[in-house]
Amino acid sequence: MTSDKTSETHKGLQGIVAGTTAISYIDGEGGKLFYRGFSIDELAQRSNFEEVIFLLFFGRLPNVKEWASWQEDLSKERSLPKQITDAISTFPKTIIPMAALRTAVSLLGLYDKDAEDSAPSANLRKGTRLVAQMPTVVAAIERTRRGGDPIPPLSKGTLAENFLYMLHGKAPDAETVRGLDAYFVLLAEHSYNASTFAARTTAATLSDIYSAVVSAVGTLKGDLHGSANQRTMEMLLEIKESSRIVPYVKERLARKQKIMGFGHRVYKADDPRAPYLREWAQRLGKRNGAIQWFQIAEELKQVMKKEKPLPVNVDFYSAPLLYYLGIPVDLFTLLFACARTPGWAAHVLEQYSDNRLIRPDAEYSGPPLNQTYTPLEKRQ
Repeated sequence: MTSDKTSETHKGLQGIVAGTTAISYIDGEGGKLFYRGFSIDELAQRSNFEEVIFLLFFGRLPNVKEWASWQEDLSKERSLPKQITDAISTFPKTIIPMAALRTAVSLLGLYDKDAEDSAPSANLRKGTRLVAQMPTVVAAIERTRRGGDPIPPLSKGTLAENFLYMLHGKAPDAETVRGLDAYFVLLAEHSYNASTFAARTTAATLSDIYSAVVSAVGTLKGDLHGSANQRTMEMLLEIKESSRIVPYVKERLARKQKIMGFGHRVYKADDPRAPYLREWAQRLGKRNGAIQWFQIAEELKQVMKKEKPLPVNVDFYSAPLLYYLGIPVDLFTLLFACARTPGWAAHVLEQYSDNRLIRPDAEYSGPPLNQTYTPLEKRQ
């Protein structure tokens, strides 16, 4: 016996429109992405991460006066409470970095004076604080697990510049900063992806923004969502040289295993962010004298065109790009989180502004209904 509801079931909610948003639009068939009506092509070539955060939060680009004030707001929110860095220092050195990030974000909520204030102005302050502090948290996690001390952020400079400084302990050059900033812009938002939907579901219960972002981080930790950039780089490192590409692909496909960096749930054409990530990966690869990883990726793409023609996704070129930036491979997904926090926060703010509890139905597939209860002593 099944439920008397006759609605069609969509596994994984595929094809279901679960809500409305003014934050971003994905044209999967055409391979296009828009933030607040601006094409990602326009933003990738002309904007920067801080400006994109403002756009996602407020729905428009800042004027000159707002821009100066916004930069100051982000700058003053970068530092972490001492209790957070002290807590991070106690994490096991063997901890999975995404687990460390999930715990650290939860701790941030404990030391925020606005944590339980649900006023729109307080939520905006918390969203701003989160996007500013996330790179500081990630750098602190990495420095600490390597046996060093966290480096405090600078009082000036961009989020990308500060992250690289806090991670490596020295001022980064302008080209490296621009490469990371481009990555942040391109990954900042992507509509109702798994982590964003999780954040909105939590926010829809009228829980706080920290709980919502913890939900998002927990979702991003999963191998089917956030870790594909890490797995892609691990694949390139495993292949190691051009002569191994064809055997690697044929063996994986014969076993019906995925080739990381190919295929997407939404895009039917190449991911619109991929060309810009490709450009930066190539540029930094040449600059670093380690172009082999980019070349292996390019040759792998050509082999896949013949063996199983799937479009490349955002992870395919972001993997070598992050590698060239000196980011440890198992930290890649945490960089994804740094980039995506503005999108998560913007969606949480949007959810609060016109809220309805998210509670889908489910099709029952269990035993027949109206089972008879047998006393324990009479059960076989």
